[in-house]
Amino acid sequence: MTEITTKHAAGLATEQPGLGRTGVWTLVITSLAGFMAALDNLVVTTALPSIREELGGGLSDLEWTVSAYTLSFAVLLMFGAALGDRFGRRRMFLIGLSLFTAGSAAAALSPGIGALIAARAVQGVGAAVSMPLTLTLLTAAIPAAKRGMAFGIWAGVNGLAIAAGPLIGGTLTEHFSWQWIFWVNVPVGVALVPLAALRLRESHGAAPALDAVGTVLVSLGLFGVVLGLIRGNPDGWTSPLVLAALAGGLVLLIAFVRYEQRGARHPMLPMRLFRNRSFAAVNASGLLMFLGMFGSIFLISQHLQTVGGYTPQEAGIRMLPWTGVGLVVAPVAGILADRFGGRPIVLVGLTLQGVGLALYAAINGGLGHYEYAPAVPAVVMCGVGMAMYFAPTAAMVMDSVRPEEQGIASGANNALREVGGALGVAVLSAVFSARGGDGSPGTFVDAMVPALYVGAGIVLAGGVCALLLPRRAKASGPKASGAALAERAATSERAVPAEASKA
Repeated sequence: MTEITTKHAAGLATEQPGLGRTGVWTLVITSLAGFMAALDNLVVTTALPSIREELGGGLSDLEWTVSAYTLSFAVLLMFGAALGDRFGRRRMFLIGLSLFTAGSAAAALSPGIGALIAARAVQGVGAAVSMPLTLTLLTAAIPAAKRGMAFGIWAGVNGLAIAAGPLIGGTLTEHFSWQWIFWVNVPVGVALVPLAALRLRESHGAAPALDAVGTVLVSLGLFGVVLGLIRGNPDGWTSPLVLAALAGGLVLLIAFVRYEQRGARHPMLPMRLFRNRSFAAVNASGLLMFLGMFGSIFLISQHLQTVGGYTPQEAGIRMLPWTGVGLVVAPVAGILADRFGGRPIVLVGLTLQGVGLALYAAINGGLGHYEYAPAVPAVVMCGVGMAMYFAPTAAMVMDSVRPEEQGIASGANNALREVGGALGVAVLSAVFSARGGDGSPGTFVDAMVPALYVGAGIVLAGGVCALLLPRRAKASGPKASGAALAERAATSERAVPAEASKA
């Protein structure tokens, strides 16, 4: 019986050289859903003046149109993953995608700034439910030998959304109206929901019940930390709201860790996962990479408009060497990761991105005037590095845990990245403000250069964390994940006599 099972598992690994029809559909659906969720992090930033002109509101109201999405998205990512594990990943993906689509339509139809902020929060909730499940659904549908390529495509599409958000938002606002930055999600969501219902496979996690106490602790803890980071620069880091939010959030997160270790009967996030070197290292490097990258993109996009004098659309076009190269590099990097392992690809990617950010800072700090062309190699280097990082890490997270734990592993990874992104904007903006801010083009550059050096250093620190990654990720616990199972099955088949293999 064992021999037959081994042969069957090996056959699955060797007889499916392609992605398969289900794999292709899953890749398309999850990539498009991930693109929309990632896009809405930054797409609204370039539309804020137009929104204020039509809907009114003060500066704090405009900030909340951005923050409402980021806050609800980051806070509920782990909860969304837990819901998928408990009630079905396809089912909860459909609910999250439907909620995101409805929130997008409500945002486009908003009669006032308050309604827009509420709709943005609904968008964030929908994205938080659907986004962590994209990786789990993709892992279940793609043969182990092809996951690197598939994750590379998924990562390239998501990376494009992050960096192209200001371009898409600026173009739609400039040529149509600000409402179209939300309307554009609606037909995509309406098309994806029935496709997902028909084409995606259902799966569940191992937890028989929701960890209610853990869910409350981690959600409120993330709410406090992310709220404090978002409000730190506009309200001041010593304001009562910011201090209370950060302190309360940290206390709740510490309580969450202790409860998961000692009190939870069915822990939402088993702390033993972080004893797995691969899982711990890939999450630490991801947090640092997003910290340096998000803060840097935030400043560079403003630099192109404030100092370069470009419109939002023109600035976005000049970011294309960063964004566009990822669509080519990420799938290739995924294929290389399948062959050589993810560790060297991640190391090279983080090094290229850190060096690229430092080079952009050095070129613009040394010119004494603005020129776009000299900085293009640095922008390309950042794009290549980002794509090389994104491509293998999704597979490394999934392969470092048991199959039934992949949902919550994806949720934890996404939550840490979102916290890293919020922290990056806060930290680099604080450095920027401390060195002069944006009073004039000259002071902007003087303030941006040290901030980008900080961002580069943080990304390179992520590379140091990546050095701890094993050469080949091993699954956590006794049940190996897809790639490890396929490898074991193939090895076992070679030990089976030829007669049994043909039976």
